[in-house]
Amino acid sequence: MSGSASSASRSLSRSWADNAVRLIAADARRSADTHLLRYPLPSRWCTDVDVALYLKDETTHITGSLKHRLARSLFLYALCNGWIGENTTVIEASSGSTAVSEAYFAAMLDLPFIAVMPATTSATKIALIESQGGRCHFVRESAQVYAEAQRLASETGGHYLDQFTNAERATDWRGNNNIAESIFDQMDEERHPVPEWIVVGAGTGGTSATIGRYIRYRRHPTRLCVVDPENSAFFPSYANGDPDLVTRASSRIEGIGRPRVEPSFLPDVVDRMISVPDDASVAAAHHMSRVLGRRVGPSTGTNLWGAFGLLAEMVAEGRSGSVVTLLADSGDRYADTYFCDEWLTSHGLDPSGPAEVLAEFERSGRWP
Repeated sequence: MSGSASSASRSLSRSWADNAVRLIAADARRSADTHLLRYPLPSRWCTDVDVALYLKDETTHITGSLKHRLARSLFLYALCNGWIGENTTVIEASSGSTAVSEAYFAAMLDLPFIAVMPATTSATKIALIESQGGRCHFVRESAQVYAEAQRLASETGGHYLDQFTNAERATDWRGNNNIAESIFDQMDEERHPVPEWIVVGAGTGGTSATIGRYIRYRRHPTRLCVVDPENSAFFPSYANGDPDLVTRASSRIEGIGRPRVEPSFLPDVVDRMISVPDDASVAAAHHMSRVLGRRVGPSTGTNLWGAFGLLAEMVAEGRSGSVVTLLADSGDRYADTYFCDEWLTSHGLDPSGPAEVLAEFERSGRWP
């Protein structure tokens, strides 16, 4: 009885993929970690308790935002799964910052890149994507980005990175230089090295998933708070236990909030959620910009509003400790939007009321 053998190969070029991973690893090695800044809280209302607020400054990544970490992870995830090859068109559904960072990595690998985004995305972010050689493809409503990105991937034979599904799985949450490991390492010599709270927003849900898992993996008592803007599905879904909840409107705070609960959002690793009014996010971004002497983005304002509320609770309860939140991106990207009075008025945003709350917090340490 004679035998026969046959073989077939369908894998993309291993040598190209190996070099692509090397290029991304070399880029990461050339990059320093981001700073952990101590926020200057007023000392006059901290006489009985010792509280501290820290900002993980993600603006110092080469592409200027927290999303640089995610973009690197998504590219490595796709490369190591054999989904991206030498001539693959890379496509993403993004409101801006993720696409800015992904365009950087696509240019590094000499790959065409298309960002599918709402037409309302800031002109500055669009310019940043295009400056890296990326192309912007617009949709009328934010809920349309998913299907349109998938359609373009099928049409071009490209790969849809799909940050909203893959964010929680592309990052090694147990360590390996993720943001959670970095925060705890940098806090090690502080007076309260293990934070009471870490406060983050949710866009894909990947950052909260990574931090929440890492806290449990390292058995820290730290609690994770996710702050959410108006019109986002994450908070009402969390409050009502409805994973299929969908909102009718889009978030007005770029970078966070989604009309649906994204697959990468893991509510079971979140200890608390806070819904933040959009006016408050803008007011807090303006407030922090004045304190730091440089502009911060609106999602950072959302983070700060939540962090201030938690700090005020600690002060009221006489409980010492630290809170950490993220400086997600630079406000320079929003000079013509969130830092423009005419634009704010045209979008129905009035930060004056929340600004009074922030002034009272600075004066007394109390929160409404």
